[in-house]
Amino acid sequence: MIKVGDALPATTLMEYSEVEGNGCSLGPNAVDVSQATAGKTIAVFAVPGAFTPTCSAKHVPGYVEQADAFKAAGVDEIWCLSVNDAFVMGAWARDQKTNGKVRMLADGDAAFAKATGLTLDLNGKGLGLRSNRYSMLVKDGKVVSLNVEAPGKFEVSDAATLLGQAQA
Repeated sequence: MIKVGDALPATTLMEYSEVEGNGCSLGPNAVDVSQATAGKTIAVFAVPGAFTPTCSAKHVPGYVEQADAFKAAGVDEIWCLSVNDAFVMGAWARDQKTNGKVRMLADGDAAFAKATGLTLDLNGKGLGLRSNRYSMLVKDGKVVSLNVEAPGKFEVSDAATLLGQAQA
């Protein structure tokens, strides 16, 4: 499992964009993790699935509400990761009103989750291999804090916990 001091895996996530921007076309766009984290401080949190109860009611809203406080603490971006496709993450972004606050990034084939060792086997529940619920603070591509939830829990990966670590 990834730990404090480790570099994030050199993987690619996908992001759905509805509006064309600087070099960003409509539809899913590749996000090279190494390039996207270089020289930046990123608050990363991962959830087992888009549109799931705890993720939609508590996890994402906490980060959206605290986006300005994260910026004030020196965090350049907030990323939400989930083993879903980019279209689902785009729809969830619209539903959660994350635009300009939280980047909703798809780990469609669980490559990032597998590379970090933070997978969650939900095959028995019909959801397949997913990401564990966690948060991490990343500086220049390296993990500086990591908060991994116990199965079925939501106690240490919340926005308040990671914000406190970013402010320290």
